[in-house]
Amino acid sequence: MSTDDFTSTADAVERIKALKYSYFRACDGKNPDGFRATFVHSGSEVDYGPLGSTDADGMCDLFRRIALATDDEGNYTVLDMHHGMHPVITVTGPGRASGQWTLRFRSLNLSDRSETILSGEYDDVYVLENDRWKIQRTSFRTLWRMTRPIPDDVIVEQ
Repeated sequence: MSTDDFTSTADAVERIKALKYSYFRACDGKNPDGFRATFVHSGSEVDYGPLGSTDADGMCDLFRRIALATDDEGNYTVLDMHHGMHPVITVTGPGRASGQWTLRFRSLNLSDRSETILSGEYDDVYVLENDRWKIQRTSFRTLWRMTRPIPDDVIVEQ
């Protein structure tokens, strides 16, 4: 491997990490357009297990219905926190890469006053599209999950 190959690979890995971090920030920031922008324009594959298998547009529609739901006072009813860690990114060819990420996830559902904590694994395929790395295929597998009630005396502020 030449120095140029190493620099090119290292740059690709850093750009892919930035892409996935943008994905997590869009999820937590309730930004469906930002979420959608992390995926290829067409031909994406998204498999999130119990949330369903679809493409990026279908998952973005689900995102809008769940993450953007509000109560009568206009407050969000679902608050999420995604922490992606332990990335393993492999450049598999020109303009192609794969990645694995561990997710630490916490969600508050204020409609039913429950909290869910889970850990899981993403498996991704990335491609260069118009000189930008995008997610072409992603799947998520839950490793463990815990859901518990939020006690009435706990105050959640937004």
